[in-house]
Amino acid sequence: MDKIAFIGSYDKADMMIYVAKILTFLNKKVLIIDATSLQKTRYIIPTMKPAKQYITTFENVDIAIGFESFEQIKKYSQLDEGTKLDYDYALVNVDSYKGYYNFRLKTEDKKFFVTSFDIYCLRRGLQVFKKMEEQVQVQKVLFSKDMLPEEDQYLNYLSKGLNITWNEDIIYFPFEEGDQSAIFVNQRSERIQVRGLSSQYIDGILYIAQEISGAKQGDIKKAGKMLEKN
Repeated sequence: MDKIAFIGSYDKADMMIYVAKILTFLNKKVLIIDATSLQKTRYIIPTMKPAKQYITTFENVDIAIGFESFEQIKKYSQLDEGTKLDYDYALVNVDSYKGYYNFRLKTEDKKFFVTSFDIYCLRRGLQVFKKMEEQVQVQKVLFSKDMLPEEDQYLNYLSKGLNITWNEDIIYFPFEEGDQSAIFVNQRSERIQVRGLSSQYIDGILYIAQEISGAKQGDIKKAGKMLEKN
């Protein structure tokens, strides 16, 4: 099972759900873990068994809420300590070093830093890296309205002195009210669908899915078409 870290204080829940759904269209079994302080996923994903800790399945994506480690998830799933979880990918949503550490995310695990450019998201998101002693490779996922070079330069300035090596490739998402409205509509419909999302937003989630899976461009396009029909 590959562990993929989505790091930062920016709201990543919906984006991760879209990415996970694309991975299921690639015949991958996916677990999303909400290890953030707010646990927004608890409120946007329908479930018949709300509890402090639970795993629910939403359109072929398993979602774990309220857990602080993989050991807790195994215990909940009644698995022996040495038994591996039966997933291709675990997408771990973290907004603190504690969450990063508790889920034993390693240097070699793929990492995305997701942020907008308001000071709160930037500074609080980067706090996750302040206690890291090892150098980590991280890919930027940037939500911005104007996509200005100065914004990325400011992020680089704030991250100086941290053990971060930024990937050259940057994934940009438009910060558009239309996308936000479409996400709200999709939440209320309790379905994973991309109706109303901008082409740039869809391209972004497809790109992240490809980065995670290493799938061929043609397979990613097919998965995108399947998502559009969902």
